[in-house]
Amino acid sequence: MFKLKGAKTKRAGDFLKRLPRRLAERAFLTFLGLLVFSLLIGGAVFYKYGYLAKRTRATIVKRPMKFKELSYKNILKIWQKREEKFKKADLKEYPNPFK
Repeated sequence: MFKLKGAKTKRAGDFLKRLPRRLAERAFLTFLGLLVFSLLIGGAVFYKYGYLAKRTRATIVKRPMKFKELSYKNILKIWQKREEKFKKADLKEYPNPFK
């Protein structure tokens, strides 16, 4: 295995071990820091998906969409088969294993 020059893994490990206690000792400041961090992330998400989405124009399709009746009928057949299976399962009586 190779050794990293200048890497202080022991100091980093000690810092990570003491971090939860230090954060707990300064609970109010930790809360404020996490609150500001969450507000920044929330603001960035709102800016991207709320503000920028309103400013961009929607693309207009030149030709209208066609309704595919054959596909619709196939889907209806599949749904009717599933509904029949559900109704059959509802009427089936299962034995009581606790008797």
